[in-house]
Amino acid sequence: MPSDSENPGRWWQQHDPLHLGYLETNFPCRTACPVGTNAGGYVALLASGESEKAYALARAPNPFASVCGRICAHPCEAACRRGALDAPIQIRALKRVLCEEHGSESGKSFDEILRVVERPRPKAARAGKVAIIGAGPAGLACAHDLALMGHEVVVFDSAPVAGGMLRLGVPAYRLPRDVLQKDIDFVSFLGVDIRLGVTIGKEISFSDLLRDYDAVFLAVGCRRGKGLRIPGVDLEGVVTAIDFLVEANLGLPVKLGKRVIVVGGGNVAYDAARSVRRLESGDDVGEPGLNVAVDAAVLVARSGRQVTMIALESREEMPADRSEIDEGAEEGIHLINRRGPKEILGVNGKVTGLRTNGVDRVFDENHRFAPIFASDRDEDLVCDSVVLAVGQIADLSFLGEDHGLKTTPQSLVVVDPRTLATSRAGVYAGGDLAFGPRIAISAVADGRRAARAIDTQITGRHDEPLRHTLRIFPSLGYDHPFARGDYEKIPRHHLPVLPVEKRARTSEVEKVLGKEEARAEGSRCLHCWVNTIFDSTRIAGTECIQCGGCVDVCPEQCISLVTTARIENGKDIDKDTGIRLPDFGAALLKDETVCIRCGLCARRCPSGTITMQGLYREGEEPLLRLAETIL
Repeated sequence: MPSDSENPGRWWQQHDPLHLGYLETNFPCRTACPVGTNAGGYVALLASGESEKAYALARAPNPFASVCGRICAHPCEAACRRGALDAPIQIRALKRVLCEEHGSESGKSFDEILRVVERPRPKAARAGKVAIIGAGPAGLACAHDLALMGHEVVVFDSAPVAGGMLRLGVPAYRLPRDVLQKDIDFVSFLGVDIRLGVTIGKEISFSDLLRDYDAVFLAVGCRRGKGLRIPGVDLEGVVTAIDFLVEANLGLPVKLGKRVIVVGGGNVAYDAARSVRRLESGDDVGEPGLNVAVDAAVLVARSGRQVTMIALESREEMPADRSEIDEGAEEGIHLINRRGPKEILGVNGKVTGLRTNGVDRVFDENHRFAPIFASDRDEDLVCDSVVLAVGQIADLSFLGEDHGLKTTPQSLVVVDPRTLATSRAGVYAGGDLAFGPRIAISAVADGRRAARAIDTQITGRHDEPLRHTLRIFPSLGYDHPFARGDYEKIPRHHLPVLPVEKRARTSEVEKVLGKEEARAEGSRCLHCWVNTIFDSTRIAGTECIQCGGCVDVCPEQCISLVTTARIENGKDIDKDTGIRLPDFGAALLKDETVCIRCGLCARRCPSGTITMQGLYREGEEPLLRLAETIL
């Protein structure tokens, strides 16, 4: 199994399942990514000057790589182990660097991009016919993979444009429409038929699709904004953030007053608030009236709109990205924390203000949402429009009354989480419709998972188990980028942004990192696919002699040599092997969260007990070896 013949890899042979599971989960950025992107791999390849190969690794599992390079909520960054050292790597920003150079927006042909796309399975001998309802990230990702597997796919969407909430909900200043359209066009390039302006339940019935197609995938998302159960929500001037964003992004007239309050503390609330600030003067604002040559400062001065946000949470508790909060403040959005909506005030049926109350607590001791309000700290805020950004809900009316699908009290479709199959044979559902509002990359993962399940239904095929390769680095002369240099001291690079005075309605605020800055940022990667492995056998003479050399040399002090008597009895029983620590002797303890993979412990160990081992999924080892090369 090991790729290096000079070391037989005893640990691997003896503990294969345990070893594999441990090492896979010890690669946190990949584990955190819903589609399993090898984020550390492409970041390190970029740092090594292999940008084209880095793009191949980033694009392979993600049909919306270019989109994600701009608006992904980047769970990989939240999991990045570098964050325990100083700050996580700018993974999303580095993906954008790669996509702008080699992706669909770079001018490369779709045939060139197709060469690096991950094939979920070979072309099916017998093609099926699949209908997908919803041209958002889940639906298009499902269509993308089904087409690669040779199936005939038709996507239906009632909107006049494809992209779902990526287009209808995300403002153009965050996601340029040409970038999104390129990723959509690639799906069409694969042979997918995207039919827009078709409402299921009107032009075509759900029962017609069940009759005419082998399988149906429901991916309509949650396109209805959620309201509040407080007095005044029916007054003129109250709108949900979803309705406002859809109308604004479609270029429809938007009726808002001069003083607008946005209720909510998430990214959607900021999308709405920052979009309001970009509207032109006048109550009715639509796409024909825009003048993108006028900068944001002038727009604000002309419109005179004052935008205030109220959030239940403190600034530190708010779910919105820090960049959204900071950029919103730069653009003049007034944020009031720890206040909640109590009543929308009005005169003659129109909004005149919002009564708010103080918030003593938002989350309980288990971090569950359980706000406690202070009724004696009411405060009235003057406004003539209120935008509610407090959630989204699904609308299942298009299915008809006799759809036969099991649903939840929240109007979500119940699915098998492994296959996304619903309670009705041949019908699958994913994305927000099945799980409630989530991030875009989770919807993409749902679409890919549903595609495999549908292919299995049609062809009977199943995935083969993942195959891995193990590389054991020589202990002497350890050849790894971290054998030299002060890589752990390289600071996180800040993303460049467009100056406030130049932020027009559709001008992209976040800018791309330069090549040298991107390579420096990528060099901060800790190469978490390489791990410190402690292994000993009496025959090979590699038993630990308890010299403590690894403890002394560790720059992060993540290794400890302690007597087993100091370890609480019973807590260190391995669930898989049943091994219990004895009451005598010593144990080496390692804190994986702060290990920087420098390899000093492996080189210091006189008995060869410690080795550095890299774990690679089949086909990825040649790429990652390039990332491990010192330039």
